[in-house]
Amino acid sequence: MKAHDGMYIGGEWRAALGHGRIEVLNPADERPIASVPAGTPEDVDAAVRAARAAFPAWAATAPAERAALIGALRDVLVARKGEIAETITAELGSPLGFSEMVHVGAPIAVASSYAELGASYAFEERIGNSTVLLEPVGVVGAITPWNYPLHQIVAKVAPALAAGCTIVLKPAEDTPLTAQLFAEAVHEAGIPAGVFNLVTGTGPVTGQALAAHEGVDLVSFTGSTAVGKQIGATAGAAVKRVALELGGKSANVILPGADLAKAVAAGVGHVMNNSGQSCNALTRMLVHRDEYEEAVSLAAAAAAKYASGDPLDPGTRLGPVVSAKQRDRVRGFITKGVEEGARLVAGGPEAPHEQGYFIAPTVFADVTPEMTIAQEEIFGPVLSILPYADQDEALAIANGTDYGLGGAVWAADEATAVAFARLMDTGQVDINGGRFNPLAPFGGYKKSGVGRELGPHGLAEYLQTKSLQF
Repeated sequence: MKAHDGMYIGGEWRAALGHGRIEVLNPADERPIASVPAGTPEDVDAAVRAARAAFPAWAATAPAERAALIGALRDVLVARKGEIAETITAELGSPLGFSEMVHVGAPIAVASSYAELGASYAFEERIGNSTVLLEPVGVVGAITPWNYPLHQIVAKVAPALAAGCTIVLKPAEDTPLTAQLFAEAVHEAGIPAGVFNLVTGTGPVTGQALAAHEGVDLVSFTGSTAVGKQIGATAGAAVKRVALELGGKSANVILPGADLAKAVAAGVGHVMNNSGQSCNALTRMLVHRDEYEEAVSLAAAAAAKYASGDPLDPGTRLGPVVSAKQRDRVRGFITKGVEEGARLVAGGPEAPHEQGYFIAPTVFADVTPEMTIAQEEIFGPVLSILPYADQDEALAIANGTDYGLGGAVWAADEATAVAFARLMDTGQVDINGGRFNPLAPFGGYKKSGVGRELGPHGLAEYLQTKSLQF
């Protein structure tokens, strides 16, 4: 894997101002594949200054011209799709087919949506005797996670560009190579110097420096709720805006009369995709007591089909988790589930391979709502199945966590599923296997975050409002 030795600041690759390095490991074999600079607060300052200098001209650029450049960026991502997918597989461990279809395919769809939306969005409107203007908020500090390294970048950068903001990106230290490829794509697309800037580094150093920098007007962060609280406190002290997409413990509610086999198979797949490293993974499956044991058997059989191994092997459906730290964390949750009395029906804490950060596809039955594995985000290929007696109990269990990011409802008919979904305290609900929509707002209730990403609601996060009375 190739890696840049510098930071992308002001339209060029510049030498880092510090001497630290971050080693990037392949989680499938634990071998180093590259290293990138560990940024310093001085690197962050240089990037923010470049973004501030570029802001007036970019904000004044016609929305259609900004949208056209987003389209050019999308075209570069399409042209380099194979290279990007291989890089994601190398540094994240995602099976190559999933990297191509989801890790690269979804952000291309999101970029396309903003290339269209940016040109048609109503940045001003007339209300009574006022003209209301929607103007870019300024410089955006974007801090992205490792689990979807390209998608999370595009979900922040594309709407910020469409709004007329300039950006400093701090990607996760586990997956910085994808971010460097994205910076190359920005340059190749012809986006003006300073509009997008990249600083690699660790969260406590570069992430904190970016969140606290007085030249940053909005911090957009995706990651854990614990870190989100810290960033929110830092931003609050400076009275700057935040957009926080945080943790989840999403419920997959299967109501009586639903196609049980289809619902269980889809639910298991949702948890196993990306090795369970999805903030909206449907990690709690709720099934009526009359169908419970059948659902448990179906889930165990479905999990057995997720063969783990080399992510480059077409037969691999389950790659490793991203790091040794994440592997040990997930194993700890599995052990805790056994200790608290859940019934292990598939997988377990034992390593399925001698090398690599692999977790066996794991399914727990007889899980009760108060158990740790039913309350805390595990971020691994671990499913908990909980029984319920009636819809009131199902709703209480579904809403009975601190999170509210995603969810799903399966029922015999759409109306029944929608009626239940309306009562769920969560930001997005899939009805009978509803497909991903790049224009639909994504974000959470409760401790799952503040604000929304994707579509027009995502664009609105990067705008501020001014009214003119005459």
